[in-house]
Amino acid sequence: MAAIATKKLSERIGVELLDIDRERLLHDDEFPDACLAALAEHGVLLFREIHLDDEAQVEFCRRLGELARFRGYRLPEVMEINFEPSNRNAEYFRSNDGWHIDGCLDGGPPPRAGVLTARVVADHGGETEFASSYAAYEALSEAEKEQYAKLRVVHTFEAVQRRSYPDPTPKQLAEWASRPMREHPLVWEQRSGRRSLVFGHTASHIVGMDRDEGRALLAGLEARATAPDKVLRHSWSVGDTVIWDNRGLLHRACAFDRTRPRSMHRTTLLGDEPIR
Repeated sequence: MAAIATKKLSERIGVELLDIDRERLLHDDEFPDACLAALAEHGVLLFREIHLDDEAQVEFCRRLGELARFRGYRLPEVMEINFEPSNRNAEYFRSNDGWHIDGCLDGGPPPRAGVLTARVVADHGGETEFASSYAAYEALSEAEKEQYAKLRVVHTFEAVQRRSYPDPTPKQLAEWASRPMREHPLVWEQRSGRRSLVFGHTASHIVGMDRDEGRALLAGLEARATAPDKVLRHSWSVGDTVIWDNRGLLHRACAFDRTRPRSMHRTTLLGDEPIR
């Protein structure tokens, strides 16, 4: 396997990959396996100011695995995340400022990884933060591990949207209710043997538990997992590309002025492992 030089981004998660250029991303036969191994070990990989265009981003990501496709964008494998009025998903991007794991509301396995490239960065704010849900599980007491192994959590689209729209219209409520809810175990035991916690802003309540009590438990777990000393915050420069392990990390966008330009181009590596 090809050797990769790295530089730590924080004590807990994340490395910058050094001396990596477009040629190696696209043509080094050993690089995809080395990249995925580094992702499994470190959770977040930064390619600083590598300046991939959309076509190169897709070509590179296809070397890592099968890609999701999105309707309404120039390239179906690249979702353009911005608040331009013409963006069909702009309304829903508001919720990206909550801690979340992608795919908790989908019917199939959640994505293996997410890939973001910065096209236009915010004047102030707009960073992306990451926190490990593997570490969140490992930090539990033995009694908590035993208790939480038995819990199941209901995830809903309404739970996400209420954070951005606390006083929804009847039309919004009806649209949210039309989306299927999903039920997942709080503890995800993965094929690798690693365990992670499945929570975040999609989590509505815990099955069989008083709503307020269950929500307080989930909020407490999130607060512990995302304490400042456990978070990697990436401040974007134009041309940065970041990959993160979606099966073991939470992420969120930090606040910025949404009336000002900011554009991130997203590619998603499909997963093959359901939450169970």
